[in-house]
Amino acid sequence: MSRLPKLHVAVLMGGWANEREVSLMSGKGVADALESLGHKVTRIDMGRDIAARLAETKPDVVFNALHGVPGEDGTVQGMMDLMGIAYTHSGLATSVVAIDKELTKQALVPHGIPMPGGRIVKSADLYDSDPIARPYVLKPVNEGSSVGVAIVTDESNCGNPIRRDVEGPWQQFETLMAEPYIRGRELTTAVLGEKPLMVTELVPKSGFYDFTAKYTDGMTEHVCPAEIPDNIARLCLEYALKAHKLLGCRGVSRSDYRWDDERGEDGLFLLETNTQPGMTPLSLVPEQAKHCGIDYPELVEIIIEDALRFYGKLPANGGAA
Repeated sequence: MSRLPKLHVAVLMGGWANEREVSLMSGKGVADALESLGHKVTRIDMGRDIAARLAETKPDVVFNALHGVPGEDGTVQGMMDLMGIAYTHSGLATSVVAIDKELTKQALVPHGIPMPGGRIVKSADLYDSDPIARPYVLKPVNEGSSVGVAIVTDESNCGNPIRRDVEGPWQQFETLMAEPYIRGRELTTAVLGEKPLMVTELVPKSGFYDFTAKYTDGMTEHVCPAEIPDNIARLCLEYALKAHKLLGCRGVSRSDYRWDDERGEDGLFLLETNTQPGMTPLSLVPEQAKHCGIDYPELVEIIIEDALRFYGKLPANGGAA
Protein backbone atom coordinates (compact mmCIF):
# COMPACT_ATOMS: atom_id res chain seq x y z
CA MET A 1 0.00 0.00 0.00
CA SER A 2 1.25 3.45 -0.90
CA ARG A 3 2.24 5.85 1.89
CA LEU A 4 1.55 8.81 -0.40
CA PRO A 5 -1.19 10.09 -2.71
CA LYS A 6 -0.47 9.58 -6.38
CA LEU A 7 2.44 11.70 -7.60
CA HIS A 8 4.25 12.45 -10.82
CA VAL A 9 7.86 11.51 -10.13
CA ALA A 10 10.75 12.07 -12.53
CA VAL A 11 13.47 9.49 -11.89
CA LEU A 12 16.81 10.97 -12.87
CA MET A 13 19.39 8.33 -13.78
CA GLY A 14 22.29 7.45 -16.05
CA GLY A 15 24.30 10.50 -17.05
CA TRP A 16 27.91 10.31 -18.15
CA ALA A 17 29.81 9.57 -14.94
CA ASN A 18 31.93 6.46 -14.32
CA GLU A 19 28.98 5.07 -12.39
CA ARG A 20 26.48 5.44 -15.24
CA GLU A 21 25.54 1.74 -15.40
CA VAL A 22 25.03 1.55 -11.64
CA SER A 23 22.82 4.64 -11.78
CA LEU A 24 20.71 3.11 -14.54
CA MET A 25 20.18 0.02 -12.36
CA SER A 26 19.26 2.17 -9.36
CA GLY A 27 16.89 4.28 -11.44
CA LYS A 28 15.15 1.28 -12.96
CA GLY A 29 14.56 -0.22 -9.52
CA VAL A 30 13.15 3.05 -8.19
CA ALA A 31 10.93 3.66 -11.22
CA ASP A 32 9.56 0.10 -11.20
CA ALA A 33 8.77 0.38 -7.49
CA LEU A 34 6.95 3.69 -7.90
CA GLU A 35 4.90 2.39 -10.81
CA SER A 36 3.94 -0.67 -8.77
CA LEU A 37 2.44 1.72 -6.21
CA GLY A 38 0.43 3.58 -8.84
CA HIS A 39 2.56 6.70 -9.22
CA LYS A 40 3.15 8.31 -12.62
CA VAL A 41 6.83 7.99 -13.48
CA THR A 42 8.93 9.73 -16.09
CA ARG A 43 12.29 8.03 -16.55
CA ILE A 44 15.03 10.47 -17.58
CA ASP A 45 18.46 9.33 -18.70
CA MET A 46 20.32 12.55 -18.02
CA GLY A 47 21.85 14.34 -20.97
CA ARG A 48 23.09 17.89 -21.49
CA ASP A 49 19.49 18.93 -22.10
CA ILE A 50 18.43 17.95 -18.59
CA ALA A 51 17.10 21.40 -17.62
CA ALA A 52 14.83 21.48 -20.67
CA ARG A 53 13.67 17.91 -20.01
CA LEU A 54 12.72 18.71 -16.42
CA ALA A 55 10.99 21.95 -17.41
CA GLU A 56 8.94 20.01 -19.95
CA THR A 57 8.17 17.15 -17.55
CA LYS A 58 6.97 19.34 -14.63
CA PRO A 59 7.17 16.58 -11.99
CA ASP A 60 5.88 16.89 -8.43
CA VAL A 61 9.30 15.71 -7.28
CA VAL A 62 12.53 14.35 -8.77
CA PHE A 63 14.02 11.14 -7.43
CA ASN A 64 17.75 11.68 -7.94
CA ALA A 65 19.18 8.24 -8.75
CA LEU A 66 22.40 9.62 -10.22
CA HIS A 67 25.78 8.51 -8.88
CA GLY A 68 29.07 10.38 -9.23
CA VAL A 69 29.71 13.65 -11.08
CA PRO A 70 27.67 15.74 -11.95
CA GLY A 71 24.66 14.18 -10.22
CA GLU A 72 26.16 13.79 -6.77
CA ASP A 73 28.54 16.75 -6.50
CA GLY A 74 26.06 19.63 -6.26
CA THR A 75 25.91 20.48 -9.98
CA VAL A 76 22.49 18.97 -10.66
CA GLN A 77 21.28 20.00 -7.21
CA GLY A 78 22.13 23.64 -7.91
CA MET A 79 20.34 23.49 -11.25
CA MET A 80 17.18 22.10 -9.67
CA ASP A 81 17.39 24.69 -6.89
CA LEU A 82 17.42 27.46 -9.51
CA MET A 83 14.46 25.86 -11.28
CA GLY A 84 12.48 25.54 -8.06
CA ILE A 85 12.16 21.77 -8.39
CA ALA A 86 11.76 19.52 -5.34
CA TYR A 87 14.24 16.61 -5.33
CA THR A 88 15.33 13.76 -3.10
CA HIS A 89 18.59 13.32 -1.22
CA SER A 90 21.02 15.99 -0.15
CA GLY A 91 21.18 19.56 -1.39
CA LEU A 92 23.90 21.58 -3.07
CA ALA A 93 26.19 22.49 -0.16
CA THR A 94 26.10 19.02 1.39
CA SER A 95 26.77 17.37 -1.97
CA VAL A 96 29.77 19.61 -2.67
CA VAL A 97 31.39 18.74 0.65
CA ALA A 98 30.48 15.05 0.95
CA ILE A 99 31.79 14.01 -2.48
CA ASP A 100 35.15 15.69 -1.77
CA LYS A 101 37.18 13.46 0.54
CA GLU A 102 39.38 16.28 1.78
CA LEU A 103 36.44 18.58 2.57
CA THR A 104 34.68 15.69 4.31
CA LYS A 105 37.66 15.19 6.61
CA GLN A 106 37.70 18.90 7.42
CA ALA A 107 33.99 18.78 8.29
CA LEU A 108 33.98 15.59 10.39
CA VAL A 109 37.35 15.01 12.07
CA PRO A 110 37.22 18.14 14.30
CA HIS A 111 33.94 16.79 15.72
CA GLY A 112 35.44 13.52 16.91
CA ILE A 113 34.77 11.24 13.95
CA PRO A 114 37.96 9.27 13.23
CA MET A 115 39.07 9.22 9.59
CA PRO A 116 42.36 8.08 8.04
CA GLY A 117 45.10 10.67 7.76
CA GLY A 118 46.62 11.43 4.39
CA ARG A 119 47.01 14.22 1.91
CA ILE A 120 46.31 15.35 -1.63
CA VAL A 121 49.07 14.48 -4.09
CA LYS A 122 49.76 15.22 -7.73
CA SER A 123 49.68 12.02 -9.76
CA ALA A 124 52.83 13.03 -11.67
CA ASP A 125 54.78 13.17 -8.40
CA LEU A 126 54.04 9.50 -7.72
CA TYR A 127 56.52 8.54 -10.42
CA ASP A 128 59.32 10.12 -8.35
CA SER A 129 58.57 8.84 -4.86
CA ASP A 130 55.87 7.52 -2.55
CA PRO A 131 53.86 10.32 -0.87
CA ILE A 132 53.59 8.36 2.40
CA ALA A 133 54.96 5.08 3.71
CA ARG A 134 53.69 1.87 2.12
CA PRO A 135 51.17 0.31 2.33
CA TYR A 136 48.88 3.15 1.33
CA VAL A 137 45.70 3.77 -0.65
CA LEU A 138 45.31 6.10 -3.61
CA LYS A 139 41.83 7.28 -4.54
CA PRO A 140 40.25 10.10 -6.55
CA VAL A 141 39.22 13.06 -4.43
CA ASN A 142 35.64 13.18 -5.74
CA GLU A 143 34.51 9.79 -7.02
CA GLY A 144 32.40 7.10 -5.36
CA SER A 145 31.82 3.33 -5.52
CA SER A 146 35.57 2.69 -5.12
CA VAL A 147 36.14 4.03 -8.65
CA GLY A 148 39.85 4.41 -9.31
CA VAL A 149 41.06 3.06 -5.96
CA ALA A 150 44.51 1.45 -5.79
CA ILE A 151 46.31 -0.16 -2.87
CA VAL A 152 50.08 0.31 -3.09
CA THR A 153 52.17 -2.20 -1.15
CA ASP A 154 55.78 -3.39 -1.22
CA GLU A 155 54.53 -6.49 -3.01
CA SER A 156 52.37 -4.68 -5.60
CA ASN A 157 53.47 -4.87 -9.21
CA CYS A 158 53.26 -1.11 -9.81
CA GLY A 159 56.97 -0.55 -9.19
CA ASN A 160 58.81 1.43 -6.55
CA PRO A 161 58.35 4.26 -7.29
CA ILE A 162 55.20 3.74 -9.36
CA ARG A 163 55.98 3.31 -13.04
CA ARG A 164 54.30 5.54 -15.60
CA ASP A 165 53.26 2.57 -17.77
CA VAL A 166 51.38 0.77 -14.98
CA GLU A 167 47.60 1.07 -15.17
CA GLY A 168 46.09 2.90 -12.22
CA PRO A 169 44.21 6.00 -11.07
CA TRP A 170 47.40 8.04 -11.55
CA GLN A 171 46.78 7.74 -15.30
CA GLN A 172 43.17 8.96 -15.03
CA PHE A 173 43.28 11.77 -12.46
CA GLU A 174 45.66 14.72 -12.05
CA THR A 175 45.36 14.67 -8.26
CA LEU A 176 44.65 11.86 -5.80
CA MET A 177 44.10 11.37 -2.10
CA ALA A 178 46.84 9.28 -0.45
CA GLU A 179 45.80 7.59 2.81
CA PRO A 180 47.47 5.00 5.05
CA TYR A 181 46.14 1.52 4.32
CA ILE A 182 43.99 0.22 7.17
CA ARG A 183 44.05 -3.54 7.48
CA GLY A 184 40.95 -5.32 8.67
CA ARG A 185 37.27 -5.40 7.85
CA GLU A 186 34.86 -3.41 5.67
CA LEU A 187 31.73 -2.14 7.43
CA THR A 188 28.88 0.14 6.40
CA THR A 189 25.87 1.81 8.04
CA ALA A 190 22.90 3.49 6.37
CA VAL A 191 20.97 6.40 7.86
CA LEU A 192 17.36 6.81 6.78
CA GLY A 193 15.87 10.14 7.79
CA GLU A 194 17.35 10.66 11.24
CA LYS A 195 17.73 6.98 12.11
CA PRO A 196 20.80 4.78 11.59
CA LEU A 197 19.67 1.35 10.44
CA MET A 198 22.30 -1.31 11.13
CA VAL A 199 25.85 -2.43 10.33
CA THR A 200 26.72 -4.69 7.40
CA GLU A 201 30.11 -6.33 6.92
CA LEU A 202 31.27 -6.71 3.33
CA VAL A 203 33.46 -9.72 2.65
CA PRO A 204 34.80 -9.75 -0.94
CA LYS A 205 35.54 -13.24 -2.27
CA SER A 206 38.92 -12.02 -3.53
CA GLY A 207 40.92 -8.81 -3.39
CA PHE A 208 39.22 -5.82 -1.80
CA TYR A 209 35.75 -4.27 -2.00
CA ASP A 210 36.27 -2.42 -5.29
CA PHE A 211 33.79 -1.36 -7.97
CA THR A 212 33.64 -4.86 -9.50
CA ALA A 213 33.12 -6.52 -6.12
CA LYS A 214 30.33 -4.07 -5.28
CA TYR A 215 28.26 -4.57 -8.40
CA THR A 216 28.93 -8.16 -9.52
CA ASP A 217 26.56 -10.74 -8.10
CA GLY A 218 28.37 -13.32 -6.00
CA MET A 219 31.63 -11.35 -5.69
CA THR A 220 30.95 -10.11 -2.16
CA GLU A 221 29.25 -11.66 0.86
CA HIS A 222 27.04 -9.27 2.84
CA VAL A 223 26.94 -10.21 6.53
CA CYS A 224 23.85 -8.35 7.71
CA PRO A 225 23.81 -7.63 10.57
CA ALA A 226 27.58 -7.69 10.95
CA GLU A 227 29.01 -10.17 13.42
CA ILE A 228 31.02 -7.63 15.40
CA PRO A 229 31.22 -6.60 19.07
CA ASP A 230 28.36 -4.48 20.39
CA ASN A 231 30.63 -1.52 21.11
CA ILE A 232 31.91 -1.42 17.51
CA ALA A 233 28.37 -1.66 16.11
CA ARG A 234 27.28 1.12 18.45
CA LEU A 235 30.13 3.35 17.26
CA CYS A 236 29.29 2.69 13.60
CA LEU A 237 25.69 3.78 14.21
CA GLU A 238 26.80 6.80 16.22
CA TYR A 239 29.38 8.02 13.69
CA ALA A 240 27.04 7.48 10.74
CA LEU A 241 24.26 9.55 12.31
CA LYS A 242 26.71 12.23 13.43
CA ALA A 243 28.23 12.46 9.93
CA HIS A 244 24.73 12.58 8.39
CA LYS A 245 23.82 15.54 10.60
CA LEU A 246 27.15 17.39 10.42
CA LEU A 247 27.18 17.22 6.63
CA GLY A 248 23.52 18.19 6.44
CA CYS A 249 22.42 15.05 4.58
CA ARG A 250 18.76 14.58 3.67
CA GLY A 251 16.72 11.47 2.97
CA VAL A 252 19.30 8.72 3.11
CA SER A 253 23.06 8.42 3.43
CA ARG A 254 25.53 5.59 3.92
CA SER A 255 28.80 5.75 5.83
CA ASP A 256 31.58 3.29 5.04
CA TYR A 257 34.27 2.14 7.47
CA ARG A 258 37.45 0.15 7.79
CA TRP A 259 37.89 -1.60 11.12
CA ASP A 260 41.21 -3.02 12.27
CA ASP A 261 39.81 -5.60 14.67
CA GLU A 262 43.19 -6.03 16.38
CA ARG A 263 42.95 -2.45 17.68
CA GLY A 264 39.39 -2.49 19.02
CA GLU A 265 37.62 0.87 19.06
CA ASP A 266 40.84 2.67 18.11
CA GLY A 267 40.90 0.71 14.85
CA LEU A 268 37.57 2.03 13.49
CA PHE A 269 37.82 4.71 10.78
CA LEU A 270 35.10 6.31 8.69
CA LEU A 271 36.19 6.43 5.04
CA GLU A 272 33.38 8.45 3.47
CA THR A 273 29.69 9.30 3.66
CA ASN A 274 27.68 8.69 0.48
CA THR A 275 24.83 11.15 -0.06
CA GLN A 276 23.24 9.10 -2.85
CA PRO A 277 23.90 5.46 -2.08
CA GLY A 278 22.95 2.83 -4.63
CA MET A 279 19.46 1.41 -5.01
CA THR A 280 20.40 -1.60 -7.16
CA PRO A 281 19.45 -5.21 -6.35
CA LEU A 282 22.90 -5.62 -4.75
CA SER A 283 22.88 -2.29 -2.91
CA LEU A 284 23.35 -2.02 0.82
CA VAL A 285 20.69 0.51 1.80
CA PRO A 286 17.74 -1.57 0.48
CA GLU A 287 19.24 -4.63 2.15
CA GLN A 288 19.53 -2.94 5.53
CA ALA A 289 16.06 -1.43 5.20
CA LYS A 290 14.62 -4.89 4.47
CA HIS A 291 16.22 -6.25 7.65
CA CYS A 292 14.49 -3.41 9.49
CA GLY A 293 11.09 -4.37 8.04
CA ILE A 294 11.02 -1.80 5.22
CA ASP A 295 10.52 -3.26 1.76
CA TYR A 296 11.97 -1.66 -1.37
CA PRO A 297 8.86 0.27 -2.56
CA GLU A 298 8.29 1.63 0.94
CA LEU A 299 11.94 2.69 1.16
CA VAL A 300 11.57 4.63 -2.10
CA GLU A 301 8.46 6.37 -0.80
CA ILE A 302 10.09 7.22 2.54
CA ILE A 303 12.89 8.98 0.65
CA ILE A 304 10.35 10.89 -1.47
CA GLU A 305 8.28 11.69 1.61
CA ASP A 306 11.37 13.22 3.24
CA ALA A 307 11.92 15.43 0.18
CA LEU A 308 8.30 16.59 0.09
CA ARG A 309 8.49 17.44 3.78
CA PHE A 310 11.67 19.45 3.26
CA TYR A 311 10.10 21.47 0.46
CA GLY A 312 6.90 22.08 2.42
CA LYS A 313 4.80 19.90 0.16
CA LEU A 314 3.88 17.36 2.84
CA PRO A 315 1.13 18.40 5.30
CA ALA A 316 1.47 17.59 8.99
CA ASN A 317 -0.93 14.63 8.65
CA GLY A 318 1.54 12.89 6.33
CA GLY A 319 -0.27 13.14 3.00
CA ALA A 320 1.31 14.92 0.06
CA ALA A 321 0.04 18.38 -0.80
